[in-house]
Amino acid sequence: MALKIKKDDLVRVISGKAKGSEGKVMRVIPEKSKVVVEGLNKAKKHQKPSQQDQKGGIIEKEMPIHISNVALVSPKSGKPVKVSRREVDGQRKRVERKSGNPIDT
Repeated sequence: MALKIKKDDLVRVISGKAKGSEGKVMRVIPEKSKVVVEGLNKAKKHQKPSQQDQKGGIIEKEMPIHISNVALVSPKSGKPVKVSRREVDGQRKRVERKSGNPIDT
């Protein structure tokens, strides 16, 4: 199944402990249908010292959120929208379901 959310999209969390929060998608994990949103769903992880991180210790890290718990925020209206794919000018693009406005420019 093609995912309707891509990296660098602005999304709003629609369920869970971070409900109502917005953030930018840092990473999409299609195999697990999850996304990592910047600044949301943080957890404390115990990090072992390594070559890159000499210190180690307890770090805060963004954890994945299931894709069904986030909604894409429209770049024009700033509200969460549903997305579909349609052919616009000979190319398949993501569009808002209600208004038909293209999301990708």
